[in-house]
Amino acid sequence: MRFTEEAIVDTTIPDENVVRIAVDLACRAPSVHNSQPWQWTYADGQLDLYTERGRLLASTDPSGRQLVVSCGAALNHLQTALTGLKWSVDIRRVPEGPHSGHLATIRFRHDARPQSHDFDLLAAIRHRYSDRRPFGPVSVKTPLPATLTDMARGMDVHLTVLGQDARPTLAKATELTAAARKYDSAYQAELHWWAGHSIPQGGIPSDSLATAENRDRVDIGRRFPAGRDNDTGTAIDRSTVLVLSTETDGRGAWLRAGEALSAVLLEATVGGLATCPLTHTTELRQSREMIRGLLPDRGFPQALIRVGTTEKKSPPRQTPRRPVESVFSIGRRHSAR
Repeated sequence: MRFTEEAIVDTTIPDENVVRIAVDLACRAPSVHNSQPWQWTYADGQLDLYTERGRLLASTDPSGRQLVVSCGAALNHLQTALTGLKWSVDIRRVPEGPHSGHLATIRFRHDARPQSHDFDLLAAIRHRYSDRRPFGPVSVKTPLPATLTDMARGMDVHLTVLGQDARPTLAKATELTAAARKYDSAYQAELHWWAGHSIPQGGIPSDSLATAENRDRVDIGRRFPAGRDNDTGTAIDRSTVLVLSTETDGRGAWLRAGEALSAVLLEATVGGLATCPLTHTTELRQSREMIRGLLPDRGFPQALIRVGTTEKKSPPRQTPRRPVESVFSIGRRHSAR
């Protein structure tokens, strides 16, 4: 049987629709204030990830560190999605140097053999959410996944599980950050722009935020505007706090930290745990140093994660996402940002 040239299909690169599906799932990743500061381009069998500088939170994140961490979370979501779609990836990180907005170049191999746990992680992408309400403690019935530390280490990120004796320091760092930000009009305007009301294609709607009562029961959370969750419990937060840190403090490390953040959140979700990423205590030098003092290796803290249990029957509303067409383009390269 003879085949025409048009009938030959290149199976070494994924179809554009496969890449679009994977990018759509990647964009379910958490990002600072749900700003979704990423752009993807696909051409000639290569996918590239760039920062979207127009979504930089200039007062909250002037260095762009949290922007890059957010993009790292999306990169790991992408890899998780592609594994479920039977594609492996080779990733070149910060290919144009540490000052470029070009964060990753992704090439594909059609050799993944997903196992049942990989499909569990894929499902977790769709139903994971950040819960800002108080948590019950991690327990024998719902323990921390045993693989978290080794998994983070494989990404060149250190994961520290803080004990309850660290709680006063975490609360003090939170109070310090809140006091420094209280009269910062630019920060407050930015916060209230992104949180507490509906913004098309981004931000944190009121239904995704804790009520004032529940917010006050979490002594280590960012001081978001009061929301409208429907939980009326009275318990204070009893979560376990994880810290993700790196040996260095540049774009490559920030990207890796974001990848580890995504991996931890998805593993915890599969394990039935509630999660909430925290970055406010690493935004200011003094509070970040306080967190750094809790780490055994004195690394650079990049993100914290509150993990615990919840019996709440009505989860917070999932935050909106930008249409994939607004963050994904085919057939043309973006300039590095």
